[in-house]
Amino acid sequence: MTTQDRVRPDLTINARRRMVLALPLLGALPHGAFAADAGAPSAARLAKRRRALMGTRVDVMVPVRNAGELPLLFEAIDAAIAHMQVLEQRMSRYRSDSEIGRIAASAGRAPTRVSPEVMAVMQQAKRLHEQTDGAFDITIGAVRGWSFEPGNERMPTDAEVAREIALVRMRDLVLDPSAGTAFLRREGMALDLGGVAKLPILQAGLESLQRAGLSDALINGGGDVLISGTQHGAPWRVGVRDPNAPQRLLGSLSLAGRGIVASSGDYERAFIRDGRRLHHVLDPRTGWPVQGVHGVALRAERMEEVNGWGAALMVTGPTALKTFGARHPAVDVMAGLGDGSHWLSEGMRTRLA
Repeated sequence: MTTQDRVRPDLTINARRRMVLALPLLGALPHGAFAADAGAPSAARLAKRRRALMGTRVDVMVPVRNAGELPLLFEAIDAAIAHMQVLEQRMSRYRSDSEIGRIAASAGRAPTRVSPEVMAVMQQAKRLHEQTDGAFDITIGAVRGWSFEPGNERMPTDAEVAREIALVRMRDLVLDPSAGTAFLRREGMALDLGGVAKLPILQAGLESLQRAGLSDALINGGGDVLISGTQHGAPWRVGVRDPNAPQRLLGSLSLAGRGIVASSGDYERAFIRDGRRLHHVLDPRTGWPVQGVHGVALRAERMEEVNGWGAALMVTGPTALKTFGARHPAVDVMAGLGDGSHWLSEGMRTRLA
């Protein structure tokens, strides 16, 4: 389960220092420009927008057949970004006026009405909590003592962690889908949707493009890449970094039609304290950074198959990888382990060129 840096909602992390596991292999494109992919034929052109969303960088791109259609393409892209911004505002733990903020403010007192989109994310988090025997828990939002903001890093005391972890208990999150409400039973509880909200928001952006008639598109949000269709008839290519050496690519995946590559890692926000490397992926059972798995990349066709599982597998550790791979044969898995080795499912080993 992840916890985000305690800084302004619109600047949750320092994106310049963020290293992500999955990235589109598209070459350098001007923001919002009609530009050719580096090294690709001149016909392989993309319209692209880049925005800061959810504390990271989000890129939206669609293939362009001719310059005359650019205004309509950018109108659709801007509408998709606006839709994602609305959902982000509803699910941010840093905004007092967000639905998540209002749930925390009413903890121990009264249920809070939420939108269908937020209810769906919380229901999925509940299911993941059960499937992982508690390794994934969005009530980790009560653990507020950590800060991974560059220049303002903070490690809480043992007493702080013990006090805050006592408020991490998923069974005290009561969801009533028929009434459209959510309730935290104990005062001081809070939610952090950081490990489970980004993919649904990116998926909503992709669906917005599809409703506008754009069947070919790619959205990259901080290392989570969703694709639809093709890039001028060719598969989209997504590079996968080595979690043990993020500056190096392990290989690339070719995706067409429908696909997603989701990633989680401990290299994104971390600091050294007393000789220990501490990072933002916290174990909701202890309140401390997880050990044993540096990062996980998951490939699947549907968002629901992988959402939240990257962080959950980092918490459950190396022994859970093989079990997950056996139970989810449609999902390809790559993990960088604490000893410097890698674990790849058979599907990932086959696909990773």
